[in-house]
Amino acid sequence: MAVLETIRVKLGILITVLIAVALLSFIIDPNTLQSVSSSMSSKYDVGNIDGKAVSYNDFQADVEKFTTINEIISGSSVSSEQQHQAVRNAAWQSLVDKYLFVKNAQAAGINVGEQEIVGILSGDVNSPVFTQNPMFYDENGNYSKARLLDFVNYVNSDQTGKLKIYWDYLQNTAITQQYYGKYTALFTNSNIVNPLMMTEKIAENNNTFDLEFVMVPFGYAKDSTIVVSDKEIRDYYNSHKKFYKQKASRDIEYVVFEVVPSAEDIAAANQSLIDVYDEFAAADNMKSFLMANSDRQYDDRWYKAGELRSVAQEVNDFAFSGSNGTSEVIAKDDVFYAVRVMETAMVPDSVYVRHILLQGTEVSKADSLLNVLKSRKASFSALAAEFSADTNETAEEKGDIGWMTQNYMIPGFESVLTAKANEPFVLNTQYGRHIVEVTKRTKPVEKKKVAVLEKGAVASRETINGYYSQANTLAIKSAGKYENFKKACEEDGLYAHTLNKMLEGADRIGSVDNAKEVSRWAFEAKVGKVSNIITINNNYFVVAALTGIHKEGYADVSEVSSMISNTLYAEKAGAKKAEEVSAKISGLTDMQSIAEALGTTVSTKEGVAFSSMTSQGLDPKFIGAASVAADGQICGPVAGNIGVYVYKVTGRDTGAFFTEDDAKAREVQMAQYTTQMIVPVMMDNAEVVDNRARFF
Repeated sequence: MAVLETIRVKLGILITVLIAVALLSFIIDPNTLQSVSSSMSSKYDVGNIDGKAVSYNDFQADVEKFTTINEIISGSSVSSEQQHQAVRNAAWQSLVDKYLFVKNAQAAGINVGEQEIVGILSGDVNSPVFTQNPMFYDENGNYSKARLLDFVNYVNSDQTGKLKIYWDYLQNTAITQQYYGKYTALFTNSNIVNPLMMTEKIAENNNTFDLEFVMVPFGYAKDSTIVVSDKEIRDYYNSHKKFYKQKASRDIEYVVFEVVPSAEDIAAANQSLIDVYDEFAAADNMKSFLMANSDRQYDDRWYKAGELRSVAQEVNDFAFSGSNGTSEVIAKDDVFYAVRVMETAMVPDSVYVRHILLQGTEVSKADSLLNVLKSRKASFSALAAEFSADTNETAEEKGDIGWMTQNYMIPGFESVLTAKANEPFVLNTQYGRHIVEVTKRTKPVEKKKVAVLEKGAVASRETINGYYSQANTLAIKSAGKYENFKKACEEDGLYAHTLNKMLEGADRIGSVDNAKEVSRWAFEAKVGKVSNIITINNNYFVVAALTGIHKEGYADVSEVSSMISNTLYAEKAGAKKAEEVSAKISGLTDMQSIAEALGTTVSTKEGVAFSSMTSQGLDPKFIGAASVAADGQICGPVAGNIGVYVYKVTGRDTGAFFTEDDAKAREVQMAQYTTQMIVPVMMDNAEVVDNRARFF
C-alpha cells in the first residue's frame, strides 16, 4: 500500500504539471512563448564578451546607430556590403571596448576622472577625436575649439536627433581613447632598454662571419627504414597541443555553374544600344533619357581627364580628345557604350564658401540683403547682426561653411564650383534661401560633363534556364549523397572544387563572392550530405557536398597526424643523415677532403650575420650553429631544414652598419606590435565568442 501511495502522489504531481503547461500554452500566444525561448537561448546571441551575452536585437540597434554615424561622417548612405561590414565591425569593436577593454584598464588601476572628461569634452584638453576631425577645422584647416563649442551648442536644436547620436559617439570615443592612451603607455614606458642592452643589440647586429661549408641534401626519396609510430605522434601532439587550437570550420567540394551571356545575348545588347543611338545623340533632357534607356544614369559631375577611365579607357579617350558630337559605339568586355560631351568649362577642384541662411518669413528679404551686401561691401557677420537688430528676426546660420568639393557638397550648392569669386549671389535649396559667396578657389582646370549611354550584355531567361538545368541535373543525380555526387561529376565531366577549413560566415568560395549561403548550409549539414541548388547573386548556381567537420577548440590528433608525422620524419631523417656524414668524414681534417668524401664541393659565404636580412639565403639552423662556432675549427655535421652541413668559420668582422638609431627604430616597431596585440590577447583570455557570421 505504501508503494501505491507513493506512485499516486508522484503521478499526481506530474499530471498537475502537464495540465498547467497545457493551460499556459492555451492562454499565452505561441509566438510569445517562442520569443521568450529565443531570448533565453544563446543560439540567438551575436556573441559573448567576457561573460556578457550580446543579443541580436541589441547588436542590431548598435548597428543602426553606427550606420547613422557613418552617414554623418561620410555624407552618404551605407549601400555596399563592404560599408555594411565596416559598420558592423565598428559596432562590435565598441562593445569589446565597453565590456572588455575599459573594464580591464580599470582593473589595472587606470581611470579617466570627471574633471579630465570635462576638459576633453570642452576642448580644454586636446583629444585626437576632436583635433583630427575636419568638422572642427577653421578656414585655414586648423583645429578650432570655437567650432567644437558651436557644434555642441547646436546639437540640442537638431530636430532629427542625428547630431545627438553623433555627439554621444564622439564623447564615448574620446573617453575610450583616453583609456587606450594610458593603458598602452604602461607597455611602452615599461619597455626599457638600458645602455648595456642597447650596446649588446648593436654588437649582435654588426657582428658578421665568413664561412666555408659543404652541404649534403636530404633528397626527395622516402627512406622506408625510418618509421614514425602512433605513440610518437601522440606524444608530440600532447607536448605541442597549444599550436593546434582552431576555429570551427568545414571541408566541402562544390561545383559552380557560372551564368554568362550567350553570343545571342551579347548581340542583343549591342542592338539595343544601336536602336536608341540617334535619340541619345539628339536628346535635350539627358537625365530622363538615360534613366529610361541606359544601364548608367546621368551624373551631373565635372570630370577631369583620366577620371572616366573607371568606366572604360576608350570612354575617357573620346571625352577628352577634343572631338565633337557623339562617339561611335564602343565595345568593351561585353558592354557597349556611346559617349556625348555635354559641357566644357574651367572648374576648380574646391572652393571656400560662406553664406547666410534665411528661412520662414525671412526668405523674401534675401534679394534686398544681397543688394545691401554688394553696395556697402558689408561683411557677412555684420550684415547678419544688423539684420537681426533691425527686424528682431534671426538668420538661422551665418558665416563660413568651409572648403567644398564635388565629394563634399551640401545638396543644392553645386553651382558654387563655377561661381565667380567674391561675387555674392542668392541660392535656393531645400533648407531655405542662402546668400552665398565664394571667397577662395583652387586653380581651375578643364573639366567636362559627360553623358554615357551604356548597355551591358545580360544573360537571357533561356540562357539562365540552361545553366540552372545543368545544376539541377547534378543535384537530382546526387540525391543528397556524396557518393552519388562524385559519380555524377565523373559522368558529366564536371570539375568539383575542394575547399578545406572554410570558416563560419565565409563570404567567398574560390573566385565567387557573396557566398555566405554556402557556408551557412555547410555549418548546418552533416558529413556526406549534398546541397540542393544554392543561387548566388543570380550569377552562379552551386551544388556542394560536405566532406569534413572541424570543431571549435583543439584539432583532433587524427586531423594533424600527417603533419606531425612529416615533422618527426624530417627530424629522424636529419639525424640519420648526420650520422652517415659523420662516419664518412671521420678523421678528415680539411674541408676539401671532406667535400671529396661526400661527393660535393666546398662553398663559401662572406658577411653572414645572425639577424641580418643578408643571411636569408642560408638554412636558419645552419646559421644559428655557425654564429657560435669556434673560429678555424671544422664543425658539424649539423642537420638543417634541407640538408646536413659541415663547416668552418674562417673569419669574423665587426661593422657599423647597424646604428643606435636602427636599434631604437626596431624597439619602436616591437612596442607598436605589442600594443596592437593588447586587445586580441584580452579577447583570447576572455574567450570572446563572435557569432556575427551566423546572422550577417
